[in-house]
Amino acid sequence: MARKKVTEIAAEILGPFLEEEGYELYHCEYVKEGGDWFLRVYIDRPPVAEGEDAVYIGTEDCEKVSRYLSEKLDEMDPVQQNYYLEVSSPGMDRPLLTRRHYDLAVGKAIEVRLYKGKDGRKNYFGQLKEVSDDGIVIVDEENKEIKLDMTEIAKAKMAVVI
Repeated sequence: MARKKVTEIAAEILGPFLEEEGYELYHCEYVKEGGDWFLRVYIDRPPVAEGEDAVYIGTEDCEKVSRYLSEKLDEMDPVQQNYYLEVSSPGMDRPLLTRRHYDLAVGKAIEVRLYKGKDGRKNYFGQLKEVSDDGIVIVDEENKEIKLDMTEIAKAKMAVVI
């Protein structure tokens, strides 16, 4: 039997609990920083219906999920080395990592950084107009449509507009 990644185990453990509590898993990562390992879990609320007020993730939500996951991971003991567990919201400037993240961001302002420059630019800001499996279309500050292939995008995130 193949060994599962720590992130896959965490996602499996959390799935039913998050659904029952009205949350969803936004992203999960297991990374080494310096000499320490971190299991980072980002939770969110499912998108609200048109006309409903959004319910945001608070400290109490993160604590509830952290306690649950910590207890379950202690029972299973799937991680060999010491690590820190962090549970948080993806934040207002959340990264766009999956097709679903991009789909939910249509019509909103995003920031995009490319691996290498295109038309003399590596950074783009604009309203996300379209998403496909191959790429995105954003409308920039000058109302110009810019098509970007997913393979060109190093990082994309929601823009915080004040």
